[in-house]
Amino acid sequence: MKEYRITAEEAKKRLTIGNQKYIKSNELSSDVSPDTLLRFSQSGQQPYAIIITCSDSRVVPELIFSAGIGDLFVIRVAGNVIDSHQLGSIEYAAEHLGTGLIVVLGHDHCGAVDAAMNHEPDGYIKYITDEIVKAIGDEKDEVKACCLNVKHSCDIIEHSLQIQKDEEEYGLKVLGAIYHLESGEVEFL
Repeated sequence: MKEYRITAEEAKKRLTIGNQKYIKSNELSSDVSPDTLLRFSQSGQQPYAIIITCSDSRVVPELIFSAGIGDLFVIRVAGNVIDSHQLGSIEYAAEHLGTGLIVVLGHDHCGAVDAAMNHEPDGYIKYITDEIVKAIGDEKDEVKACCLNVKHSCDIIEHSLQIQKDEEEYGLKVLGAIYHLESGEVEFL
């Protein structure tokens, strides 16, 4: 039986503790010394959580969770929508890196959700907003819409046959969360 380096529960606990540290800090630092960089280049990565989040420049998972190099496997796409590219990356991290927790991290004041709710974009942006519209329907409350969008992305991940297998056999977990820009707090759904 495959085992994850740490359980999904332990990974969630690390994320929660890291977020509390972030909220209480005025400044953050991370070890990017030559020794650390060399160690990670030679030993590879061993992230304890997979984070799928929005491309919004105000949402930086490594900071939000007080994480360092190699701690998080981060996938960023506007509106934290999921398609086959993101699923492939998620499956890679779960299967080959032994990461047992997947978190879809949405956030309030999301421009992609706002565009889906209040505008009719064209071009490639429409691929993103169309997916968000599927998730939120006619919801008019921005925070509720963000939560529905996160849930939709979690559901897509949950329908991956490989993810279902890993959940059943190895205890892999998929969680949704919302990051609150004003407070810095992450709320697990």
